[in-house]
Amino acid sequence: MKQIIAALLYCLLTVAGRAEVVMRLPTSERVVALTLDACEQDHPNKLDRSITDYLVARRIPFTIFLSGRFAQDNAEAVKELSALPFVELENHSWDHPMRMQDLSDSGVREQLSKTDDEVFRLTGKRTAFFRFPATTYNARTLALAEEMGFVVVHYRWEVGDPDPHESAPRMVRETMEGTRPGDILIHHVNGRGWHSGAAMPGIVEGLQSHGYRFVLLRDYLKPRR
Repeated sequence: MKQIIAALLYCLLTVAGRAEVVMRLPTSERVVALTLDACEQDHPNKLDRSITDYLVARRIPFTIFLSGRFAQDNAEAVKELSALPFVELENHSWDHPMRMQDLSDSGVREQLSKTDDEVFRLTGKRTAFFRFPATTYNARTLALAEEMGFVVVHYRWEVGDPDPHESAPRMVRETMEGTRPGDILIHHVNGRGWHSGAAMPGIVEGLQSHGYRFVLLRDYLKPRR
């Protein structure tokens, strides 16, 4: 019965034009949204300052998708970043379950609401965008996230920066070759992006030299919350 209800809800959302995962910005302008995942499960992770310090110094707009645990363990850094008008802090679940579709409805809701409450406690701001851990979801979990008012934002492609064998020069080269107008770029800022700090200057300056401008998600996507 629950599966039938979930399927019906998904169909209703689809008809209403709401059930979707945003993979790119709805524009043909030469803009990109730089998003950084800050995941944390069982063990504390620290913010990779080599990435954020570079971006902040140059006032490059970026979005961090935070897990609630990461926000909790990096509270001061989260507060500092939240004060910057060119930084967005968004929702990436509480403790990054790799298969949220295996959770109950209440478990899914708790993952999102608990993180939203923690970010609000630290920053005074609510999250509006959500990214599923490992970008895995099904019709039911997508419907639940949208029912809570979140816009689900993933990405069209990735450089695979959690792979320690993915070198900085290779990431820069792949980004220059693969980026298209409206793309949502993805890196990790929790220590798992092994060479993203070294690659970031080449990525930013390379894209700028190709006429790209960095933007926030809110510049092109309308929050529902």
